Amino acid sequence: MTTMVNKNTVKGTAKEAVGKTKEAAGKATGDRELEAKGKGEAAAGKVQKAVGKATTAVKSAVK
Repeated sequence: MTTMVNKNTVKGTAKEAVGKTKEAAGKATGDRELEAKGKGEAAAGKVQKAVGKATTAVKSAVK
């Protein structure tokens, strides 16, 4: 059986990583705005990743 990876899972993982990087950079430089943007982007990435996983689970269950 092959494992399907939904594009939302991949994009969400990438967005989450970028957000965490921005958050860390904001903390390191004392830039609260960048830190907040990073947190928001990481959260959005987490949600997108969860949607992708759910979509994959549904498609796998339907087969």
